Amino acid sequence: MTPGMKAPQDNPFIDPGDVSFAPIDDHDGGHHAREAADLAAAIRYHDHRYYVLDDPRLADGTYDALFRRLQALEETFPGLQSVDSPTRRVGGAVKSELPEIEHQAPMQSLDSGAEETDVREFDERVRKGLEVDSVEYVAELKFDGLSIEAVYRDGVLDIGATRGDGIRGEQVTDNLRTIPSIPLRLAADPPPMLAVRGEVYVPLEGFHRLNRERLERGEEPFANPRNLAAGAIRQLDSSITAQRPLDAFFYDVLAVDWGAGTEIGAGGAAGGGTTGRPETHEQELDLLRAWGFKVDTRSRHCGDIDEAIAYHHRLEAERDDLPYEIDGVVIKVDRLDHQRALGARSRSPRWAMAYKFAPRLEVTTIDDIVLQVGRTGILTPVAQLAPVEVGGVTISRASLHNYDKVTEKDIRPGDKVRVTRAGDVIPYVVERVDDRPDSKRPAAFEMPERCPVCDARVVRDGAYFVCTGGVSCGAQLLGAVEHYASRHALDIEGLGGKTVRQFLDEGLIGDSIVDIYGLSVEKLVPLERFGEKKAGNLVNAIEARKDTTLGRFIYGLGIRHVGEHVAEVLAQEFGDIGALMKADVERLVAVHEIGPGSAESVVEFFAESPNRRVVEGLLAAGVTPRVEERKKLLDGERFVITGTLERWSRDEIGAILESAGGRVTSSVSKQTDYVVVGGKAGSKARKAEELGVAILDEDGLLALLQEKGLSVA
Repeated sequence: MTPGMKAPQDNPFIDPGDVSFAPIDDHDGGHHAREAADLAAAIRYHDHRYYVLDDPRLADGTYDALFRRLQALEETFPGLQSVDSPTRRVGGAVKSELPEIEHQAPMQSLDSGAEETDVREFDERVRKGLEVDSVEYVAELKFDGLSIEAVYRDGVLDIGATRGDGIRGEQVTDNLRTIPSIPLRLAADPPPMLAVRGEVYVPLEGFHRLNRERLERGEEPFANPRNLAAGAIRQLDSSITAQRPLDAFFYDVLAVDWGAGTEIGAGGAAGGGTTGRPETHEQELDLLRAWGFKVDTRSRHCGDIDEAIAYHHRLEAERDDLPYEIDGVVIKVDRLDHQRALGARSRSPRWAMAYKFAPRLEVTTIDDIVLQVGRTGILTPVAQLAPVEVGGVTISRASLHNYDKVTEKDIRPGDKVRVTRAGDVIPYVVERVDDRPDSKRPAAFEMPERCPVCDARVVRDGAYFVCTGGVSCGAQLLGAVEHYASRHALDIEGLGGKTVRQFLDEGLIGDSIVDIYGLSVEKLVPLERFGEKKAGNLVNAIEARKDTTLGRFIYGLGIRHVGEHVAEVLAQEFGDIGALMKADVERLVAVHEIGPGSAESVVEFFAESPNRRVVEGLLAAGVTPRVEERKKLLDGERFVITGTLERWSRDEIGAILESAGGRVTSSVSKQTDYVVVGGKAGSKARKAEELGVAILDEDGLLALLQEKGLSVA
């Protein structure tokens, strides 16, 4: 099992260099149940970092290995596939800052591999599935940007969205309109409705020019073109987007209405020989060009898989000469009827795969090894490097991930090492290439027993070392306050990450989250971006949220392995924070749904006197956690919510349903009891009809809840 599976939500670095698994014992599902749960949790965590936060912490190859292992376990033991397994969905969640929109058709991800054997196995599966001896392909560049959907109605750009979780994305129409290469009106007699998929990217020339300008102004440069593109498209102010050097390629038809209803095919545009409609993906690309979309000219038709592999090798040799970043080649079955015959899994099509490039490697020297205490308390060894350029980016620091990897690779200051960037983004040390005898090298690196920041005890958790200082640790303070104020904790509006960072820099928050209750209008008004009204609103919001539930309060403390559900279980069981603080491991594990990991974390957290002082300080400041009795009027019924609701937000109705004993899931299946539809409901409503699942509009949902005895506004 890969190190770090125990707590992926607190562990951004799973070892990118060595992912290995024991053979699956198909007679022992119980043994593999925990492994499947750990894998699912790790994948969800890294999906969130990659797709929502634009801050990936895992090499693509490692992610792919984790995902394939989970697929293999679930195929061997179907009972292990939970309703929220990553294999049932595409990716991460949608950001809340931008309006949500449901895609015209799912924007699936691709299976991927970096070895030629992976590609030949793909070809073998395709030929076997089609029962043919040879298949023609189209090979395209795999752009390293941000995937988007653009919807045109009557030839005019109507809606633009990010990929989001593959089913719903962020509505960014105004931002896409600022990109010159995205047509506002289509040419060549377009269909009544057309949804296409493309990639927004930043050309390297524009990226380097913008970074030079930022450095001249004394500003931090952007890390890489992909992050720049993603940040620009997600701007709330489209005028800022317009200032970024953005471009876009298009490469897929997601859905199309030829005048007789929307057709969603394996790639979107249904063929079949009808005049004007494409029969191959190559013809589809030509049609996109005719409509006015920018389509990369380097795509190639390949007569067989050998030609596709040769194309990949040629592009890999030329990648450094291209005017933009690519990280591989996408190989697609050319004939659209073959695509439809092969179909798709829930997450990816069977007719396409991404053939990744090998990571770039360079040699440099480790100047020192230092410890970085993260927001969640994990102590990560970091190598300070002699600066070296890797793939056009100069790096001087690289994570060493965990103590075991430092020991296994025997890395010490002064060593020469080979470095790369995971997924061409995150720098890490691959191996030591130094040949000096140990007698001429410094002593091996050791982890400390006390936190270098707050002096709290450091405990080992699997492959990781964690500071137990929690909310009392200065290194964790930014994350602690941000988490405490977050929507599912105390829900203090206006106290987000940027504001917390500003308060830390100004010294208004110094020791712990208790300091937020000492903020006043007089202290805030002199700050940049704060006026009388904004300062008053924030102070009032902090005061109003002193009245909270015990479950939210426990969750807000940020105890490791204690999520929202576990926090609510503890609140219902103990009814008082003081009683929880006194509980030992034996008492905690006796509670239904509380496992040993959560129990030990709770005990360790409250064993630290600084953490107890923080809780006491919050209570003294007037925070009053109360137990909210949960009405079990629903008996575990499963709900899926789709479209835009008028009475409630999706979070509000989800909280109502769950507080009454229902379950809210993200995908429609035979196990779903009700699908609640709002305006612009899409594929989920159609799937509910196909499966015979009950569909409720808002009035119908209200009637159901009233029938169950639940009174809602």
